Amino acid sequence: MLRGEYRIGTIPFDQVAGRSISRKNPPLFAATLKHFPNLRLQRRTQLQRRPHLLRIPESFMADSGSRASSESDCNGDPQLGPVDPGYVEIIVVRHGETAWNADGRIQGHLDVELNEAGRQQAAAVADRLSKGPRISAVYSSDLKRAFETAQAIATSCGRFEVIKDPDLRERNLGDLQGLVYQELAKINPEAHKAFLSHRTDQEIPGGGESRDQVYQRCTLSLKRIGSKHKGERVVVVTHGGVIRALHKRASPNGRAGKIMNTSVNIFHLCDGDKWVIKAWGDISHLDETKFLESGFGGDRTSG
Repeated sequence: MLRGEYRIGTIPFDQVAGRSISRKNPPLFAATLKHFPNLRLQRRTQLQRRPHLLRIPESFMADSGSRASSESDCNGDPQLGPVDPGYVEIIVVRHGETAWNADGRIQGHLDVELNEAGRQQAAAVADRLSKGPRISAVYSSDLKRAFETAQAIATSCGRFEVIKDPDLRERNLGDLQGLVYQELAKINPEAHKAFLSHRTDQEIPGGGESRDQVYQRCTLSLKRIGSKHKGERVVVVTHGGVIRALHKRASPNGRAGKIMNTSVNIFHLCDGDKWVIKAWGDISHLDETKFLESGFGGDRTSG
């Protein structure tokens, strides 16, 4: 189904993402619950006893095939019981928020730790995953913001030792690292131009990577993880740019949308080198954490 053809009730999907759906529209409310069963109800005001709204995040602007594949898949449902031996279920999570995310500052390979909001987000996603089916292993980028998020998950899900993999790092953005995004064009116009280039082989001055290079290293990393864990469910904590590359591997013509901090994205890697996206951009665990939906990164500015 093409994204433009996708509807909730009679409403085109493009007009639903980012909205709050009220109980006062029962058909649309019911249809929304059907398509987004993980969404939590929200009160319109603090005085209301009955949760009244369904909030659909902007991150669900990914194409309909990305949110839950309707194509022939690995014959498995995400988060339901044991994993079939024919595939591995990989729960890919973006790290929690950092002070640089909040400031709109480019991180890349620079090692920035979580801020307090990010730690709350990490605790929330860890609690959520601990209540689901058994996790066999937790992998992470070796950068602090991802590793700290992964440690929270590993502690909640069985006290695993987190396995670090440098190939899960964010894209190296060279001379742009450490700069505020809004100032890139003024401070380093050459690197900024390279960053905005539509060429996937365009590297960033100062030792930065191209999108092709990021795609190559992170998809190979996920394949290695998948080959070790057939019939199992594992968690991978990484970065917005990496998750967008993984989405492209699974859905070459799809749109990833914005990758929110600690969003949950579920991939099935099947026999025959087939990747299927089973869930995308789920941040229902953040309803009570005052997360920044406008937070920086996780889209084309990711870094």
